[in-house]
Amino acid sequence: MYLTKEEENILNGEKGPVLERMMRLLSRLGDIYGADKMIPVGSVQVAGVSYKSIGDPGTEFLEDLASKGARVKVLTFLNPAGMDLEDWDIVGFPADFAGEQLRIMNAFKTMGIIVTSTCTPYLAGNLPRFREHIAWSESSAVSFANSVLSARTNREGGPSALAAALLGKTPNYGLHVDENRAPHFVIDVSARLEKDSDFGALGWHIGKVVKDKIPYYRGLPEWTTTDNLKALGAAMAASGAVALYYAEGLTPEAHLQKTENIEKISVTEKEIEETYDALNSGEPPDIVILGCPHASLKDIQHIASLLEGKALKKPLWVCTSRVMKEAANRMGYTETIEKAGGRIVADTCMVVSPIEAMGYKVTGCNSGKAAQYLPGFCKQKVVFKDTESLVKEVL
Repeated sequence: MYLTKEEENILNGEKGPVLERMMRLLSRLGDIYGADKMIPVGSVQVAGVSYKSIGDPGTEFLEDLASKGARVKVLTFLNPAGMDLEDWDIVGFPADFAGEQLRIMNAFKTMGIIVTSTCTPYLAGNLPRFREHIAWSESSAVSFANSVLSARTNREGGPSALAAALLGKTPNYGLHVDENRAPHFVIDVSARLEKDSDFGALGWHIGKVVKDKIPYYRGLPEWTTTDNLKALGAAMAASGAVALYYAEGLTPEAHLQKTENIEKISVTEKEIEETYDALNSGEPPDIVILGCPHASLKDIQHIASLLEGKALKKPLWVCTSRVMKEAANRMGYTETIEKAGGRIVADTCMVVSPIEAMGYKVTGCNSGKAAQYLPGFCKQKVVFKDTESLVKEVL
């Protein structure tokens, strides 16, 4: 891989040991994947934030970098933490966990990283432009950025994203290169998609089929929203490793793709019904958690309308970014949800928080991504349904 003189100087240690280490990581990554050069990035999103995920070794690594003067070069956001950073005690997160999580957040903050902990950075102030090169980590955010925004990013690991943030660059390979962004499959959808969870079910099924390839959807409804596309991409990234998809008439670069001679896959009612069956344990939930990926303001508004004047018999969380929660507070949605007995939980989600240590064993969700991860990451049985049905489960 070609390096500029400045990049060679960094690799030779002339800018200090931290940047040398980061450049060495990225240059080796570039060599492995056949990158021709380094390219500047407009923003970064770093994963590996929850104490549940990185533990003591990760915490010590971040504190060491921060103490050695590591500072980011570009706008950098964080993935969700393992708890609500402001109301963790009220929600019931363990105090010992909270102490370790706050150490992690302080290290990131010292490095100049914006501690807006969210998997939807594009809703919270980090919105890349069309075809801008970025270096994002979280799988659903990567999918949304590549597909719905038509930015350019690979699915970075936590260390490579952090290195890109500190250097302001990333290797030019994979989905940064236009030739690698062509679709591999056409997905012909004849199934009726009516509920929010239907898009998660569709994504979960297709992710299993196409693995890490690029699908091109035909037949999605004209009324499909960005929230639906968010759910679709998140589920594909979780059940497979899909980092880019196209949806005819809905995503910006779909009309530029050639689809005549690629394999076609049909999705009918049968596949959607089988996905619901596969993801459901059949048991009543201990808790319903919505917002994976993080809920938009429109999502929160809808949930508040379902809970207006009602009283919940079991816990209900709506996971979202701090930015969305502040807007919900102003609009009175938070008050409505809390009066019913629910809670808007910021900065975290069910997948990276220690819900199994908080006594929950069966979690209801409307997210194909959460339904994929909850059994393994959180030892949960899953109730996978649409939002309206889940609210009825806990009333």
